[in-house]
Order: sequence, then C-alpha cells, then structure tokens
Amino acid sequence: MTNGTTTTFGAAEGNKQALVRDLKSAVGDADRLLSNAVASTADEITLARTKLEARLTQAKTLLVETGMAVSDRARHAADATDAYVRDNPWKMLGVAAAAGIVIGAILRSR
Repeated sequence: MTNGTTTTFGAAEGNKQALVRDLKSAVGDADRLLSNAVASTADEITLARTKLEARLTQAKTLLVETGMAVSDRARHAADATDAYVRDNPWKMLGVAAAAGIVIGAILRSR
C-alpha cells in the first residue's frame, strides 16, 4: 500500500540535507567574515555581509519548506489513520482493548 508519504519523506529529507549544507556554508562564511574583518575594506565587508544574508535567507526558505513538508506528511498520516479507524471500528476497539490488557498486566507486575 503506497500512499505518497515516501515521496514526501524523500522531499523533506532532501530539503533537510540542503538546509544543513546551507547553514554550514553560512557559518563558514560568517567565520571567514570575522577572521578577515580586520584586514578588509568596507566594500569587502559589505559584499561578504550581503553574501551571508543571502545564504541565511536561503536557509530560512528551506526551513519553511521542510516544515511544510513535515506538516503535510503528518496531516496525511492522521487522515489515513482516521479513515482506517472509521472503516474498521471493531478492529480498533479490539486493538485498544488488547493494548489496555497488556499495559495493565505490565503495571500490575511492578
């Protein structure tokens, strides 16, 4: 049973990796900016700052996209679970009863 969540998960994972790369790059740029600030001219500092701001903007965009993908994936899983429970109420009642018995037995043995 494929429902598209693996595709969304792959996209979210790719976004996460791109976000990590962009954040590492932004941190590296900031480190270089700080280490070269003493010997640099104002124009070089402005250029480096602009570059750093652009990378941070990209990272923020990827963070938002990743959050939306994860949210969509969670919403899809909740909808699928809701549909399954509505289609199989007696099975879910049995599973809940069995889980209650197991948890009760574990707690009683302690």
